[in-house]
Amino acid sequence: MEQTITRSSTLQAVKPTFADRLQSWLPKLVLAPTMLITVVCIYGYIFWTALLSLTNSRFLPSFQFVGFAQYEKLMENDRWVTSITNLGIFGVLFIVIAIALGVMLAILLDQNIRQEGAIRTIYLYPMALSFIVTGTAWKWILNPGLGIEKLVHDWGFESFRFDWLVNSDMSVYTLVIAAVWQSSGFVMAMFLAGLRSIDSSIIKAAQIDGASLPTIYWRIILPCLRPVFLSAVIITSHIAIKSFDLVTAMTAGGPGYSSDLPALFMYAHSFTRGQIGLGAASAIMMLAGILAILIPYLYSELREKKS
Repeated sequence: MEQTITRSSTLQAVKPTFADRLQSWLPKLVLAPTMLITVVCIYGYIFWTALLSLTNSRFLPSFQFVGFAQYEKLMENDRWVTSITNLGIFGVLFIVIAIALGVMLAILLDQNIRQEGAIRTIYLYPMALSFIVTGTAWKWILNPGLGIEKLVHDWGFESFRFDWLVNSDMSVYTLVIAAVWQSSGFVMAMFLAGLRSIDSSIIKAAQIDGASLPTIYWRIILPCLRPVFLSAVIITSHIAIKSFDLVTAMTAGGPGYSSDLPALFMYAHSFTRGQIGLGAASAIMMLAGILAILIPYLYSELREKKS
């Protein structure tokens, strides 16, 4: 009898109170609005965009499905082909130059030079600006009547020409200049953090063996930064594919649409030309480009962790 009473009293003591239940549910309640917004405003709109890309929607959404006709129309559109070509030029040059410049700046700062904090701040400052501000500033700098060309002419060099901004063959390269200027400091910060995380004993051992400093960086340190390289490629690729505000501020896709990029194409056809279905198809193609880069990266990372 005493054992039964003791057992029942123990169960009553273990029974969770309202405060305990509230404490266990509190994290879920706090995260619920964020999860709801994420599901609706991100994944919900991705699904909605994919649905519209299969319809003949124009000024307003329509649910008359036409299969992949919008994608076929997209591939036959000269402006889309030009924007994809420009994205290839812009993306490759931007990623390669930004990473190369970021690595060189990180190695320079890793030498414990004087005023490192001030120099690092100067390099990182452009990343604090929006692409709209960056695009506007570089539009002024590269304007033949206001910027570099006029300055050199004022110095007496009348034959100097730097009209890339208004040259249909060179305008896309002005986007590369502005994007590299803004993003290379961020890439530098990533690699500098990676360099500072490497055990200094490895470097000392290599120096004792007679290896020069360039050899140490090239054969020992940089291979250890493979995850940083992958992260930098993913981030810069994402910036390149979704670039819209920089193009809008600098060239607006011109002259003509010689510097057009897919994000600007998507916006123009969805919101100004009344071709929502075609714009949705271009948005899904942009998403596919990001996933084509992101999924192999995530797969390799998860595979390494499992092994």
